[in-house]
Amino acid sequence: MSPAFVTLVNTNAMKPPISPIGFDYLASSLEKEGFEVDILDLCFSANLAQDIESYFKKNQPRAIGITLRNTDDCFYVSGDFFLPGLKKIKREIQRKTDSPLIIGGSGFSVMPQSVLSYLDVNMGMRGDCEQAFPLLLRKLTKKESIENVPGLIYKDKVGRLISNTPDSFEVGNLPLQTRQYVDNKRYFEQGGMGNIETKRGCNQQCIYCADPLIKGKKIRLRPPEHVVWELKKLLAKGIDHIHFCDSEFNLPPDHAERICEHIIKENLHTKLRWYTYCSPSAFSNKLAALMQRAGCAGINFGVDSGSDTILQVLGRNFDLREIKQTAEICHRNGIVFMYDLLLGGPGESKQTLKTTIELMKNIAPHRVGVTVGIRVYPGTSLSCSILKQGLLNKNPNLQVKDSQEFSDDFFYPAFYLCSEVSEEIFPYLETLIGDDERFFFPSKLRKSKNYNYNENALLMEAIKKGYRGAYWDILRKLEEEI
Repeated sequence: MSPAFVTLVNTNAMKPPISPIGFDYLASSLEKEGFEVDILDLCFSANLAQDIESYFKKNQPRAIGITLRNTDDCFYVSGDFFLPGLKKIKREIQRKTDSPLIIGGSGFSVMPQSVLSYLDVNMGMRGDCEQAFPLLLRKLTKKESIENVPGLIYKDKVGRLISNTPDSFEVGNLPLQTRQYVDNKRYFEQGGMGNIETKRGCNQQCIYCADPLIKGKKIRLRPPEHVVWELKKLLAKGIDHIHFCDSEFNLPPDHAERICEHIIKENLHTKLRWYTYCSPSAFSNKLAALMQRAGCAGINFGVDSGSDTILQVLGRNFDLREIKQTAEICHRNGIVFMYDLLLGGPGESKQTLKTTIELMKNIAPHRVGVTVGIRVYPGTSLSCSILKQGLLNKNPNLQVKDSQEFSDDFFYPAFYLCSEVSEEIFPYLETLIGDDERFFFPSKLRKSKNYNYNENALLMEAIKKGYRGAYWDILRKLEEEI
C-alpha cells in the first residue's frame, strides 16, 4: 500500500507545555502500518490562524487527526472551558482543506458525542487509537465502509451519531517507542519534564473519575524492557526528569517493582529523576525503598480526604490507616511526597474538613494540594446519581460559572460542591490552614499559592531558569529557597 499522508494536530496550548505523548505512540503505529505522518504542533504557536494557513499551503494531507487533551482546566475557581478555542482551530483548518477531520484524545473520550456535536465534525475516535486509527485510514483510502472500526463515532447518512465500542488491546503489543515524532526536547526545556506510560487502564471505583472511561477498566501492562528502552531514548535527548503518566504507578505493585528493578539493572537510576502518582493502598516499604533506589524524586498520592466516611462515599479503596502508613513509609525512605485533597464532595461538612486538614498537618507530607469542588464528568457514578435527582439548575450542590449553563451531559464545566459547606468553605479552610506553607491553597492572603498549573507565571519563570521536575515539587523548591 502506498503511504497515505496524515497530519496529527496538537491543540493543547496549556502552559507550561506538556508533551503530547499520545502522538508519539500513535505516529509510530501509523508508520508501522505504512502511513506517512506529520505533526502540526500548535502548542507553541504565537498566531494560530497564520501558522495553520502556512502549514496547509505547503501540505495537503489525506486525513487530519486532532487531539483534545482536556475539555477544561477542571478547576472550580477558574472553570476555563477550552472547546471554543478548539472550534476556532477547526474552522481555520476547514478553510484550508477538505480532508476529513477525526477528533481524538482523552478529553474527547470523556464526552465524544457532545464534542462532535459542538464542533460539527463527522468523525472521532475514543479510547486507544494505535490500532483503530490506521484501520480507519485504510478504509477511508479504499472508500470502504467504516461502520465496524473500534472506538469510531461517526455520523451516518441521515446525520445520526453512531458509536462503536473501543478495542482495549494489550499495550505490550505496541512497537518500541523511539519518541522521535514530537519535539520532546523543546517540551522538556519549556515544560520541565518528560513523560512516559508503563501501563494503561484503571480498575478503581472512584465515583468522580473519568480515567476508566478514557483508558478502560482493565489494567494493561507494558513490558518493563520496553519502558526502559524508551527511557533510554528520552535520556539520549537530554530529558533526565520524567513523569510516569500511569493512573496509579503502584497498581499492581509487582509491575511497579519490575519497572524499578529494570531501571536499576540498566543503570538509569544514576542519570534519571522521576515522579509519579501512587495509591495509598498497596504501597509497601519494600516498594518505596525500591522506588527511591531507582531514582524516584517525588510521589503524588491522591488521598482526597482525611475522613474515612468521605473516603467511602467517594469510592476510594483505602482508609486513614493506609494514608498514615504511607506517610511513615515515605519519611522512613527519604522520599519527597505530597497529598492531593479533593474537598467539597458528597457528605462534606465542617467537621470532615477540620479532620482532614488536621490529619495532613499531623502526618506532615512535604506538600498538600487543596482542590475545592469536584468536576462532574458524564458516565461517572457521581453524574448518574446527580441526574437521578433531576432539575440540575435547582440542585443546591451544583455550581457553574455565570457565563456558562447547566447541561444534562455535563459538557460545560459543572462542579459538585456540597451545599452544607459551599458558602463558607474557602474562608473556613483558610482559617484551618493558617500560614502553613505546605498547603497549596489559593486565597486572598496567599496569592502565590495558586495550585492551578495552567498559565502559572511563577512556575513558567522557574522552568525558564532551569528548574526541572513535577510542578508541585518545583513550587516546593521555590518556596524553600525563599
